Amino acid sequence: MLVSAAVCPCPPLLVPALAVGAAPELDAARDACADALGVLAASRPDRLVVVGPAAGPQDLEPYPQGAHGSFRGYGVALDVTLDGTPAGPGHGEPPTLPASLAVAAWLLGNVAWSASPIQGLGVREPLDTERCIKSGRDIAARDERVALLVMGDASACRTLKAPGYLDDRAAAFDAEVARALAEADTRALAALDTKLATELQAAGRACWQLLAGAAEGSSLDGALLYEAAPYGVGYLVATWS
Repeated sequence: MLVSAAVCPCPPLLVPALAVGAAPELDAARDACADALGVLAASRPDRLVVVGPAAGPQDLEPYPQGAHGSFRGYGVALDVTLDGTPAGPGHGEPPTLPASLAVAAWLLGNVAWSASPIQGLGVREPLDTERCIKSGRDIAARDERVALLVMGDASACRTLKAPGYLDDRAAAFDAEVARALAEADTRALAALDTKLATELQAAGRACWQLLAGAAEGSSLDGALLYEAAPYGVGYLVATWS
């Protein structure tokens, strides 16, 4: 059963070492993510499942606790493991975590997560809504008390300098996602337009719909902790508890 969830963005720039001089621009987002993880820990889960967008060969790629990720591809000698320990230098293991789960691993290490075992799941885009919903239901049924950390960005088309350029539909799409997360509206998340989300480069769509499946019948309350688009990409932080 799902007892809590946190939704966080997954830009590598959340890691201060990668942002360098621009790091303060996302301080509020980092603080909101830390607060969201505090809500997860307070729910006393039996297991934390971390889900994030991935580009692997499988639609759903599992990652065990302790899986290794790296930010060396971004020019920074920083490695992480999916186990709640602080980030440190490389230890010789080849990185396996997709970027979204590496960011999650950094967030968990930043708060020294120790509330429960951790399991990772990479979600390949585009995954159809029905499969996302079913996967969420399956995850929620695995343990008596399950918490979800859901990584994913909203649209990447909010400004002329955004990765996907400006699209007039982006602001309204992000606003609806923000409302659904704030109200823990599973029906609204399940009803998100897959085609539109793809066109707007909203990488979190499948993971949000997985959350919708996991939360069916759970009667959780939502709270929106952060909403901004500092680089033309929608970043949202929310909690369900």
